[in-house]
Amino acid sequence: MLPAPERLTDKLAALLTQLIETGELGPDERLPTEQSLAKQYGVSRTVVREAVSRLKSIGLLVSRQGAGVFVAPRHQARPLAFDSSVLGSLAGVLQVVEVRRGLEADVAALAAQRMTSDKAREIGAALAAFEACPPFGAEGVEVDLEFHRSIARASDNPHYERLLGFLEQYQRDAMTVTRTVEARDSEYMKQVRDEHRAIATAVMRGNPQAARDAASRHMVNAAGRVESSTPIVNGTLSAPERTAATNRET
Repeated sequence: MLPAPERLTDKLAALLTQLIETGELGPDERLPTEQSLAKQYGVSRTVVREAVSRLKSIGLLVSRQGAGVFVAPRHQARPLAFDSSVLGSLAGVLQVVEVRRGLEADVAALAAQRMTSDKAREIGAALAAFEACPPFGAEGVEVDLEFHRSIARASDNPHYERLLGFLEQYQRDAMTVTRTVEARDSEYMKQVRDEHRAIATAVMRGNPQAARDAASRHMVNAAGRVESSTPIVNGTLSAPERTAATNRET
């Protein structure tokens, strides 16, 4: 288990984030002093310092020499980051799958529109690696994700590949569990392989609508497979040793 101060840091960081995102702490507004925050929320100044440092690191707060800490201006670019609690529940993982569903569908359609022989060879190789890899464990997850990356690269839009790469960190553990469950059922594994093959075929043939439909269907079915593995997935997500992994940033 995490030591108490770390849990308090998480809670205070989440609370301050909420105040910023709802506008209760507006852009360019000065944050109360470290001492004031500690008194207001009943925590130590160390907890306040760590929470503020965390929000600075993701661009929500900025320091101004001699003036204090302020909420970042609206125009200031911020790195994309999800609250680590997204990995603490099955619902959070499924929400990420929902986000991916729309992205994967658009990516597949664009890749089909922009298909070339070189791209087709890369996607075909990624599909072959996926089909040849044993379904159990992390290796199977990596070849699965690499297949989707090959489709993203074929879209000729590097932002799609980066965004999907960011989302990967929130799915790896759930995917490892579901692939293990799927591997115990040959019909499940056939369904998964057929879905990947349908995406690859439509994209390589340059059929945007078929590619969009196949990618969307795959993500809907992926969500269903996660839900069907609920007890095992929940057990994995709630394990104490997951905490460090959930705090990874991109």
